[in-house]
Amino acid sequence: MHFDLLIKGGDVIDPGGHHQGRLDVAIKRNRIAAVEANIPSAAANRVIDATGQIVTPGLVDLHTHVYHSVTCWGIHADPVAARSGVTTWLDVGSAGAYNLMGFREFIAKPANARLYALLNISSIGLTASTWELANLNHCDVDLCTRLIELNRDLVLGVKVRIDVNTTSGTGVEPLRRGQEAAKRTGLPMMVHIGKGPPELDEVLPYLRPGDILTHCFTGQSMRIVDPKGQLFDGVRTAWENGVVMDIGHGAGSFSFETAEALLTHGYKPDVISSDIHQFSIHGPLFDLPTCMSKFLALGMSLTDVVAAATVNPAGVLGMQQEIGTLRPGALADVALFRIERGNFTFYDVHMNERKGKELLRNTLTIVNGRELPHLSDPPPAPWIEPTDFQRELAERGLTPAAMVAKN
Repeated sequence: MHFDLLIKGGDVIDPGGHHQGRLDVAIKRNRIAAVEANIPSAAANRVIDATGQIVTPGLVDLHTHVYHSVTCWGIHADPVAARSGVTTWLDVGSAGAYNLMGFREFIAKPANARLYALLNISSIGLTASTWELANLNHCDVDLCTRLIELNRDLVLGVKVRIDVNTTSGTGVEPLRRGQEAAKRTGLPMMVHIGKGPPELDEVLPYLRPGDILTHCFTGQSMRIVDPKGQLFDGVRTAWENGVVMDIGHGAGSFSFETAEALLTHGYKPDVISSDIHQFSIHGPLFDLPTCMSKFLALGMSLTDVVAAATVNPAGVLGMQQEIGTLRPGALADVALFRIERGNFTFYDVHMNERKGKELLRNTLTIVNGRELPHLSDPPPAPWIEPTDFQRELAERGLTPAAMVAKN
């Protein structure tokens, strides 16, 4: 067989396709054609030399906000995709029933990266920073269900944010309605937790196998560990019963303290996702590879970290045969990385520091067999006020991947 593209000489890490080691990856049209050792360069129209680099499936980010120019949170996906290796983006709840068609037409359709969505149970979505569940008239189960049925190719589940601000006194009623919409459509529900009320024990009864608890390593009042760092019994039961534990780093959720307590007791997150948005893209999150590097610093293996950002989220979406893997026949989404070694300082959302020795830096992103062009990021939205940390880094002129580095 003659190939269109050959990625040669890299160290492949593909937990979903069970490929590991010095292997070549061949692409024909928009599909992975072969993953083998020593494929001849003459067998391809074009060859990319991946010597000294890590080759993974394109990353699958299970928690993003990319409904730019319409919602408070949205960023442009394509500039970040090209420099981060994220080829599949799940926008979680930026769109509600009233503005989903705008997301399809103006965001998902023209994007180079592959975009899907979870539909917010609130029909207004995340137009504002919060409060979308404060008015139960917006939490229309019939309307949510109808829009999902009309957009099955784009919408893969339901999103409900449960914390003191979003609910503003409505309690878990929006969650009950989100669960009802998910049941009617046969899709999973993602539930955001943070600062209560409501509290965690009120949320857990609504989670079914396959549902996603995002911000699972939060340090706020709805955290899943007790003051001694022990996993709550109700969370353990939910996890064992198939509830997916998703990081969703963001700007207010990821805590090193919570992460260390769980990892110490053998509890690794099912999915490592970014929760990238207007408030997190300039730090301390920056992007998904930086988030993955934090888990390397916490002691997870590179293979486990790659699995948590490729095959695991693909499986949550029921798309593990198509994305998140280099299995021949899968879509030709590939990411190349260099592992920079040095003395790095990583930050959680509370600006607590942890040291690390490795930083994943993306060098190339391929979607559907085509390299993504590098694009400039637009300026922050007018309502974004940089933190002191972000302002200091900007003044130093550091690029996102260098912002965590301290020699």
